[in-house]
Amino acid sequence: MKFGLHIILYILIFFSCLCCKRKGNESDQEDYRDRFLIREILDSVSVNPLQASNLLDSLLVIEKDSVTYYELLVVKAKAMMFLSKHDSSEILLNRAEDFYRRNKELPHIEDFYIQILNGKGNLFSRKTMFDSALVPYNQACSLCMKGGDKEKLVFLSLNLADAYLRAGHYDLSSYWYRYSLSLADSLQLPDEKRFPAYGGLGQVNMELRDFVRSDYYYDLAGKYYDRMTPHEKRFYLNNRGNSYYFREDYPSALTYFRRLMDFLQEYPEMTFERNITMVNLGDVFLSMGEIDSAAYYLDRCYNYFQKEENYSALYYIDTQLIELALKEDNVQLARKRLQNAVTPKYVEPDMVHIRNRYLQLYFEKVGDFKNAYYYQRENQRIDDSIRSERVKMRAAEIALKYKQDSTLMKKEILIREKQNEVLLLNQWLYRIVLIVVVLIAVSLFIVFYRKRKRDRDKWNMQQAMTSLRLENIRNRISPHFIFNVLNREVALQRTESDNLQNLIKIIRKNLEFTSHMAVTLADELDFVNTYIQLERRTLRNDFIYVEDIASDVDLKTVQVPSMLLQIPVENAIKHALRMKEGQQKLWIRIKKESEYIKIVICDNGGGYRPHSQNKGTGTGMKVLTQTIQLLNSYNRRQIVMTINNVSVEGGEVGCEVCFTVPFVYSYQLKGK
Repeated sequence: MKFGLHIILYILIFFSCLCCKRKGNESDQEDYRDRFLIREILDSVSVNPLQASNLLDSLLVIEKDSVTYYELLVVKAKAMMFLSKHDSSEILLNRAEDFYRRNKELPHIEDFYIQILNGKGNLFSRKTMFDSALVPYNQACSLCMKGGDKEKLVFLSLNLADAYLRAGHYDLSSYWYRYSLSLADSLQLPDEKRFPAYGGLGQVNMELRDFVRSDYYYDLAGKYYDRMTPHEKRFYLNNRGNSYYFREDYPSALTYFRRLMDFLQEYPEMTFERNITMVNLGDVFLSMGEIDSAAYYLDRCYNYFQKEENYSALYYIDTQLIELALKEDNVQLARKRLQNAVTPKYVEPDMVHIRNRYLQLYFEKVGDFKNAYYYQRENQRIDDSIRSERVKMRAAEIALKYKQDSTLMKKEILIREKQNEVLLLNQWLYRIVLIVVVLIAVSLFIVFYRKRKRDRDKWNMQQAMTSLRLENIRNRISPHFIFNVLNREVALQRTESDNLQNLIKIIRKNLEFTSHMAVTLADELDFVNTYIQLERRTLRNDFIYVEDIASDVDLKTVQVPSMLLQIPVENAIKHALRMKEGQQKLWIRIKKESEYIKIVICDNGGGYRPHSQNKGTGTGMKVLTQTIQLLNSYNRRQIVMTINNVSVEGGEVGCEVCFTVPFVYSYQLKGK
């Protein structure tokens, strides 16, 4: 009914303008009619942009190459924006700007230019180019502050605040919303002129996740819902739904988005808004686990945004489609959608946060925990940034309250603020210098302390290793062992015993190896063979010893830590094979693997048993383990030792000691 009254009014104005044209009346009264006409059409654009556009086409036939004509072009550009015809809108605004540049000397032309700048800002905002929108909005506000219509400045500051909000500058957005409210107070504008600022402050606090303050401002704006234009109602319902979405109250969010969808069905020309609402519905259903409903809405809106080349919306939809594939356990489809997803030049922080959350789930699903951790950290960084913006916004609110004081008070506060800033700067300089000095001192202390601790640990390790090596040698050449061998030889009454020679050889080799960190594989195997010959008499005749050495291994050039083979072979014979019933077997396998030598010592003695009565003291393995740890601390590539119980031939269990030794390995202890 309201729009019908507008149409009647427009028809009367149309004929009035026509009569004025015929009479050639250029009086102030005609100019007033033009202003009234433009204001009425502007009010109707957001209600029904299609009918307003048709009416404008009729008026543009009459008004030719005048200020009113180009002002009507700017109004039509706004109607084209509401109809999502952005290219047509841009063309009309460029024509109006060309007229302004050619006629800067005309009276009140600056007011006309403010309308153009505001229109360009609106166009950039509709195209989600918010950083670009800030430029014309700031220009329009600056011109209006110099002498324009102050009531118009209220709405310009609202547009600027909206752009700062969408660009992620929450402190500046809060400032301009409050500036608009302050200006409305000074002009004594009615309350229904202020609800856009309340809604904007509600959205700012929603972005900062301060939902208590957000609800407070949304409730203030909601009191004027019946007086809102269709687009204002759309923004209110959409943002209110988003506030519940971000606090994960999905049923409440769904209620607002469904209410918005029902409302938009009454306005067929609001295609863009309807499709954006479908995206939001898809996200809510996805978060609630209702996959079929989510897929339904996402499929309906995807083609529209693809046709419009709205990459911000496509980014949002792609994010949900990735999560949809994951919820359907279709990791391959999720990977494909991730690879084909669009990447716009600018993405709102909330969209990045949602995409990061879904990417974290995706990489957890595929087992790529490194990337999952990365996106988790990115969201933590965004949350930290939001908290920082909340602090900045509080500071902006305080500053704005000061600016609402009287002019004299403002000047006094400004002077004091500058003095405080200088004082604070000096204090901060002193503090920073002091903190830097303290940090340097603490850093130097930590570096020297860690160096001394590292040197002390290395020294202790070397001392412990040397002590264990000597203890192991004493165990090997203990009188009990020597006298047992000698008694056997005396009993055999052999004047030249091979075993005595082997005993002498093994004692000599032990002493030689003690002074070396590394020996060749040939020397180590020679020692093992000598030791096995000595111990054969303590084993049964069916004892089998096998050496399996790959033909491409040069035993005389490959070096290994001393006792690398001795200690595992000695443990296998003493603690596994000597007391074993049945056939006794011992294997040593050596082969090349890429840039490493792999050495395996295996027996069939029943495997490693920690609580066995025949397990020994473990001194030898301590020596070997600490030697490898010490050497590894000086090398980028590491020697790796593993001990496992394995199944061997005949279904028996044995102990397998495996070493992986790099070809390029240093046996020099640089700290010595």
